[in-house]
Amino acid sequence: MILQGRTISKGKATGKVLKLEEPLSFLGGVDGATGDLRVEKEGNVSERILVFPRGKGSTVGSFVMYDLMVHGKAPAAVINSSAETIVATGAVISSIPMIDSVDVTLLHDGDDVTVDADAGTVEIHGVKVIESSSSVVMIGDRFIMLHRPSTSHSYPGRWSLVSGKGEGGETPEETAIREIHEETGIVVEKASATMDALVVRENDIIWKVTPFIFTVPEGTEPVINSENIEYRMCTLSDLDGMDLVPLTKDAVSKLMGMI
Repeated sequence: MILQGRTISKGKATGKVLKLEEPLSFLGGVDGATGDLRVEKEGNVSERILVFPRGKGSTVGSFVMYDLMVHGKAPAAVINSSAETIVATGAVISSIPMIDSVDVTLLHDGDDVTVDADAGTVEIHGVKVIESSSSVVMIGDRFIMLHRPSTSHSYPGRWSLVSGKGEGGETPEETAIREIHEETGIVVEKASATMDALVVRENDIIWKVTPFIFTVPEGTEPVINSENIEYRMCTLSDLDGMDLVPLTKDAVSKLMGMI
């Protein structure tokens, strides 16, 4: 899969991701002579695709990056969600390819990636992209949530909307309508609203999920199939504390505001 970002410092690189979950200060966070990390986890940034949300700390951090380059210990490339001046300056003066405006949640530690900072792209190798649909099915003022079994192939044990992957030639809405009937026994014809697809990563699968909202008559009783172990009729606030498939609450909130 290719992610589109923004060029900060031009260049190209291929390598394995070294990912940090917290903002990084190169001053104190990385040894400028050896490339060893001093924060969050053990590792060495040399020749790795260094991924972290954003930089922080003293402007001296720019010169730590330059020191890494001088000692031959610089990262092969840097990827951020949001670039700030210290890291951006360090990347430019050290000729380290750098891209920002990338959803770093889609990158995992150890991924093999190709960074083309000239084009502002990151290609993740070895992942599979699957298109699916996920639906808020409203019955009155509540919607259906489904509890996946612990044996589920995707997000086992979690609560989800009515969801499923597309089948040959279906539009996302056709997938949504079919999945609602298969998983709840409810027949719907047209979505009340939809929104742009969401993208989430689960192991080596990247799910491209198109969310919908459907309204059905009050009194309709779901009849779930064997794909789920139970259902619950919920309000938005009920989702707090539930073990949810990622981005579920955000999608529900936005879709409910559209009808």
